[in-house]
Amino acid sequence: MKVLVIGGGGREHAFAWKLLQSSRVQTVFIAPGNGGTALDPRLHNVDITDLAELAQFAAAQKVTLTVVGPETPLAAGVVDLFRSRGLRIFGPTRAAARLESSKDFAKAFMKRHGIPTAAYESFTDAAAAHAHVDKHGAPIVIKADGLAAGKGVVVAMSLDEAHQAIDWMLADDAAGNKLGVQHNDTPRVVIEEFLEGEEASFIVVCDGKHVLSLATSQDHKRLLDDDKGPNTGGMGAYSPAPVVTPNVHARVMQEIIMPTIHGMAREGETFTGFLYAGLMIDASGQPRTVEFNCRMGDPETQPILMRLKSDLFELLMHATDGTLDKVELEWDRRIALGVVMAAAGYPLSPRKGDEITGIAPEAPDAMVFHAGTTLDGNRLLTSGGRVLCVTVLGDSFKLAQQRAYEVVRGIRFDGAQYRGDIAHRAIRR
Repeated sequence: MKVLVIGGGGREHAFAWKLLQSSRVQTVFIAPGNGGTALDPRLHNVDITDLAELAQFAAAQKVTLTVVGPETPLAAGVVDLFRSRGLRIFGPTRAAARLESSKDFAKAFMKRHGIPTAAYESFTDAAAAHAHVDKHGAPIVIKADGLAAGKGVVVAMSLDEAHQAIDWMLADDAAGNKLGVQHNDTPRVVIEEFLEGEEASFIVVCDGKHVLSLATSQDHKRLLDDDKGPNTGGMGAYSPAPVVTPNVHARVMQEIIMPTIHGMAREGETFTGFLYAGLMIDASGQPRTVEFNCRMGDPETQPILMRLKSDLFELLMHATDGTLDKVELEWDRRIALGVVMAAAGYPLSPRKGDEITGIAPEAPDAMVFHAGTTLDGNRLLTSGGRVLCVTVLGDSFKLAQQRAYEVVRGIRFDGAQYRGDIAHRAIRR
């Protein structure tokens, strides 16, 4: 079997790495891939980003299954395109992907279907948005309505920070749009109440009717230790997330996941693909939805797939056949922990072109997944904000943390940034 993975980040490297472990998979293409996938002789980078060309490529190569990693091609309708050409692809349609591509749509959807989330209002007018912030004060959460590669959310702890975020997110010029927001019909922000609690990532696989939950995880969004500094696309993650107790897990499925799947179906948009509910869990164990993503998270994918013992290809074939009810997943009982190494200047202005050395070869308990890397001859260089995700397995959170930083310390590139406290909440429990 041949498989195509769309994307070029750490999540897609992890998909490709895991799919190669299936006895039924002969070839894995990754479009466009990165320096790490180029270095792996078992993987085949494909320098195509145009969706129509990708569909032609998949048909010509007789690709059995296409897996979509990032949100941008989903929002652009890659699933609709592939299906219209009779190609098997796993992911939500363009309309269903609005749960991620439009924060305004997602919040209104949750309100319609009684899904617990923070109170909110949406604004296209900057003056009205600024007045709302002045009225409600800080802390307050400002979200771009459109996609922003995981950086379109600002948890503003001060009024100045909130006002700056509004100006950035509503800007429709390159100079003002510092977060790289891809606006939808018009620049819009969603302003939400600040929720207290602990965050967790809850990801499920959906085939349109059946839902199968993956291992829980927790991301670290802030750039600096102790959850300080600006929001990023994610500086590290671990699995499982102890805050998601069996009771919380049951509540999330009953109060958030299933109402979302049923609500989408009632509105005429059957949801297939990965559904990611970003959760805020308060001290009493009540989960509320911070956001929806319509794909696996990055960097959560890396530790989750390190723990997955089942065949990912078989799982996704069942998911595209509508037979997820026949699947039971097996998980490694160990802790998986991933530390992101980011480029100098990340998140606002990451530097490119720094040479990377010291990456250890894959080990049974450790794998370095590439994201923002490229090959220049024999030299591996930084080419994006989040460069690598060092991912390990360990018998405890502390041992996994120690092992991960042992690997991290062996890797060198100028200006490297990484947090030194990934999994601190789990270790302090």
